[in-house]
Amino acid sequence: MAVFLQQTFNGLSVGSAYAVFAVGFTLLFGVLNVLNLAHGAIFMVGAFTGLEFIKLVKLPLPLAFLAGVLIAGIVSVLTHAAVFGPLERRGGTRWMGFIASLAVAKLLVGIAQELFGTEVLRYPSEPWMDASWSIGEVRIQGLQLVVIATALLLMLALAFFLRATQSGRAIRTMAFNPNVARLVGVPVDRMTWITYFIAGCLAGAAGIQLGILYNAVSPFMGETILLKGMTVLILGGLGHVPGAALAGVLLGLTEVYSVAYLSSSLRDAVGFGLVFLILLVRPHGLFGTNTKQRA
Repeated sequence: MAVFLQQTFNGLSVGSAYAVFAVGFTLLFGVLNVLNLAHGAIFMVGAFTGLEFIKLVKLPLPLAFLAGVLIAGIVSVLTHAAVFGPLERRGGTRWMGFIASLAVAKLLVGIAQELFGTEVLRYPSEPWMDASWSIGEVRIQGLQLVVIATALLLMLALAFFLRATQSGRAIRTMAFNPNVARLVGVPVDRMTWITYFIAGCLAGAAGIQLGILYNAVSPFMGETILLKGMTVLILGGLGHVPGAALAGVLLGLTEVYSVAYLSSSLRDAVGFGLVFLILLVRPHGLFGTNTKQRA
């Protein structure tokens, strides 16, 4: 029982970061019908930016986290300005954007390799990161608590924004139908920029969270998380933001349980195998419906 409780807590911390990344990824798909394969590279940009603000600018971690999140949001907006926006204006198909975003991802990875090299870098250790408490036989690390709390705050802030603000309601209207949104006076172009910014901020936040949690930052760290994000996108229900958050946590728990009870080499196989089995039963995902878009 102690092992189960310990691994549950470990899985919640990892799954919380997965959820943050996947929610941004899903928001883009649910609102704009865009599958941005550069999202994993933006995750990497956030991790590196936070690290560099700590090492070079000597910012404390909370401010470096904020800086990394904002820079990642700006990079996400630039992907729209440079790729998706021009393609949409020229009548490009979704597949053109799909391939173009993959090219942007490779470009960002290449720039990161040139600037930082290919070796794994690590966030400087701080006393609170090593703090831990024992509840019975379960060891709780301060770092894991911070990751879970940060993820929860981000999810609550996003939910408040989408439900209680005029811009959030406009974005939800766009998710329902962009043409209807235009007819009722929604500034679609401005809301598109905001959606890209929010999605990028969430990717950057997840990059810093996992960069600290795993104590590893590299130019290639976005490739694996992108695959997990796509998995969660499908598992939660295409475009279903709350479903993506819950599915991210579920994927984290599944991975940790597989390591604890089976083998670390089966970690990804078990996680993706579970997704396959669930989709056989529920083709629209755990929380999806026949509705094409949701937010």
